[in-house]
Amino acid sequence: MTGNQMVALGAVLGALGVAIGAFGAHGLAGRVTPEQLAVFETGVRYHFYHALALVLVGVFAQRAGGATLPGTALAAWLFLAGIVVFSGSLYVLVLSGLRWLGAITPLGGLAFIAGWIALARAALAAR
Repeated sequence: MTGNQMVALGAVLGALGVAIGAFGAHGLAGRVTPEQLAVFETGVRYHFYHALALVLVGVFAQRAGGATLPGTALAAWLFLAGIVVFSGSLYVLVLSGLRWLGAITPLGGLAFIAGWIALARAALAAR
């Protein structure tokens, strides 16, 4: 994944985060418990953090003249996986009531952590 692709993907995920957040704020209010709404909002918050992180990783990758710096593509993929697994599982958990999804949410959290570690390694390896 190139830096430009990372920025574009992060921007699209940011737009999706706005839409999902608006749905949660306006479509779920009064339909789910306050605790469930808080879970949904946690998913949106981490979705946004990592959509922005993906944009920043893309900008960092672009410092190499458009080429991908070693480790930035890994960080980008891990942030994407974290959004899908962590935030996605929380969204589906609240919307469907499938409590077992809570068991896979930490895997998304691990992807986020690994993404930040990959980004740190890429930063230290950059010249």
